[in-house]
Amino acid sequence: MKSDRKWFRSTAIGVATVALIAGAAGLWLWTDTTEPPVTRIDANDPGLVALGRTVYMQNCASCHGAKLEGQPDWRVRKPDGKLPAPPHDESGHTWHHADQQIFGLTRDGLKPPLAPEGYQSDMPAFGDVLTDDQIIATLAFIKSTWPAPIRARQTRIDEAVRKQADFKGEKK
Repeated sequence: MKSDRKWFRSTAIGVATVALIAGAAGLWLWTDTTEPPVTRIDANDPGLVALGRTVYMQNCASCHGAKLEGQPDWRVRKPDGKLPAPPHDESGHTWHHADQQIFGLTRDGLKPPLAPEGYQSDMPAFGDVLTDDQIIATLAFIKSTWPAPIRARQTRIDEAVRKQADFKGEKK
């Protein structure tokens, strides 16, 4: 009877140790592979906005429109199942997302974790075309065109996502 208890105790300790190590490794991998939050995208910086306007006109306006108006019927799927380019003005949904999400989508394209697995989109990844600073400038330009109430709402969304990331212990 004593040997059964001893065996059970040593097995339980072994299982608990393995579980603890696996959990710690999983936490390390999860926090290590998440993107570090991008600095706040400052739509009040005139130099950043000017650079962003230039980059936007050269790389984004052909799909999203010179006036950020997007493509017609942007909510209706095309025959290939993809959605047209949405507007980036206040009528679109760009402002519904935190800075990090918009940055990631622009740099890496519309793929997981920002879209479901297998999602099809014409949105290219610009990470090999533009520097992170150019992407941030472009997003600053887009944000600078939003009316004050929309910018304030987007800031609240961004802050909520940042607080959630802080709560999870993600890197800054």
